[in-house]
Amino acid sequence: MDTLNDPFGRRIEYVRLSVTDRCDLRCDYCMPKGFKDFQEPEEWLRFDEIERVIAAFARLGVSRVRLTGGEPLVRRDLPELAARLARLPGLDDLSLSTNATRLVKHAEALRAAGVSRLNVSLDTLRAERFKRITGGKLTKVLDGLMAAKAAGFAPIKLNMVAMQGVNDDEIEDMVEFCLEHGFTLRLIETMPMGDTGREASGRYLDLQTVRARLAERYELLPGVMPGGGPARYVQIAGTELRIGFITPISQHFCATCNRVRLAVDGTLYMCLGQEDRFELRPLLRDGIDDADLEAAIRQAIALKPERHEFSEEPGKIVRFMSMTGG
Repeated sequence: MDTLNDPFGRRIEYVRLSVTDRCDLRCDYCMPKGFKDFQEPEEWLRFDEIERVIAAFARLGVSRVRLTGGEPLVRRDLPELAARLARLPGLDDLSLSTNATRLVKHAEALRAAGVSRLNVSLDTLRAERFKRITGGKLTKVLDGLMAAKAAGFAPIKLNMVAMQGVNDDEIEDMVEFCLEHGFTLRLIETMPMGDTGREASGRYLDLQTVRARLAERYELLPGVMPGGGPARYVQIAGTELRIGFITPISQHFCATCNRVRLAVDGTLYMCLGQEDRFELRPLLRDGIDDADLEAAIRQAIALKPERHEFSEEPGKIVRFMSMTGG
């Protein structure tokens, strides 16, 4: 099999594919309330264009794809796209990141299409607090989670952005919720992306201290989980619960970065915390052939930087998280 390596010897085997920059929630660390500066639909990659790009990545050794957004389920006919990608040779793992508000409607279709794993954003189990953070209704997310569980998704990972003075008093409650329902918990540090992310960084919580706090209550053992992401896992002794820590600030994971992000407009971002990018949409619409598309992807990967600079230059990234893809 062909492989795709960046200038620092890291093998790129994972693409995070944003199918829309739109979302039906407004999490205050991701997208400003009232934000309307979205990509126009004619600027989105069409399904056939997405399939061509992901097929090229698969021929170059990428085996994992995660569908992201914004909220990917606001993109019409997403299960159809998932089914097309799941059939691509070489693609072994197709997963989805979602806020779960639309999973009651789509969970079974996504499972049938070939999506095997879900990551669900959930920062709080308190309805009023959820409304403040996201502008939405917690019951829709909880119902979506139960629909996904009934549809047979496993594992289901809950992504909790841990914020000082916002939800840090709920981390143990979230652990117990995951123990009850058989979910995996992933705790995430805030990142200074866009004005919203920088404002949230004022509520930054070092997850090393959270891990120490949890160790006082639970016996934590080394743990592993399937997937190509950056979380470092522990397992609570005597249970199946894994807790992952995603620590881009306190303990960055750049040395093992194996991923790139493809935005809905065809922009390939090599790093979440840098501006290095490569525009694929103009090439696709000019009729590029498969061999030249693969060459263009290699050219893009050659731009991948060694690491982000969130700590050194927190004001560097002006785009919002939803513009890049989660």
